[in-house]
Amino acid sequence: MIEAELKAVVHDPEHVMALLEARAPGRPQVYQDTYYDLPDGSLMDGDRELRVRTVHGRNETRSVLTYKGARVDVSGSKPELETRVDDPAAMHAMLAGLGYVKAIAFEKRCRNYEFEAANRKMLATLVRVPELDGTFLELETIVEQDELTAALDDIRAVLQSFGIGEQDLTDELYTDAVAARRMA
Repeated sequence: MIEAELKAVVHDPEHVMALLEARAPGRPQVYQDTYYDLPDGSLMDGDRELRVRTVHGRNETRSVLTYKGARVDVSGSKPELETRVDDPAAMHAMLAGLGYVKAIAFEKRCRNYEFEAANRKMLATLVRVPELDGTFLELETIVEQDELTAALDDIRAVLQSFGIGEQDLTDELYTDAVAARRMA
């Protein structure tokens, strides 16, 4: 499965939030993300990701282990596999025991909206990363490889309904942006 996703810089977060709230109720969540790599950096150098994410919501805390393969097109869409983790401390220890090293860890403050558009289940996430300037909107749907182009067209149409155009899209990874900010 491919996570067809586009990410944009949001210039009027309150307006976009109001439009999203009209589609579905938002769920505020805080993500604690830890990205792992091999000691030689070959996962990230190969555009792949291995992440343990703990999501803190109003009523629950859950953790997931995610592997994302390399981008399949210029949009940044990637194959993704994810599974729930009952004991994140044990997962961190297992990854270290297998030789993985922590590449970077940071927090994302998110508000998630699930809705249907163009006969697809969509997940819209308004994102603030405390270490970065600005607000971002991620819009995604899960599809088979042969549906990717059509799904991205549908995502673009939804983004346009929020006043977000091609000029607002970004393919910069949070990991890269946070690392650059920390180096500055």
